[in-house]
Amino acid sequence: MFEIITSTLAAEGAEVAAEVVKSGIGGSITSAIGAFGGAIGVGLIGYKACESVGRNPEASGKVLIQSILAMALAEGVAILCLLMG
Repeated sequence: MFEIITSTLAAEGAEVAAEVVKSGIGGSITSAIGAFGGAIGVGLIGYKACESVGRNPEASGKVLIQSILAMALAEGVAILCLLMG
């Protein structure tokens, strides 16, 4: 009887362990994609902000405000992916 209980618990433990591994890998992939997307977004925003200030230096104040706001929104999406993953 002890062998039956042990084998049943081992089978259930293996199923639980497999589910934990699957959810951990899925969460890590989600977090990685979210962080990568946020980094690409911030990089593109910074690139275009520098380019626009180079073309029109008088508009640097307006460009700075808009780029900081856009970078904050891009980072917010990345942080949500990290929290949900």
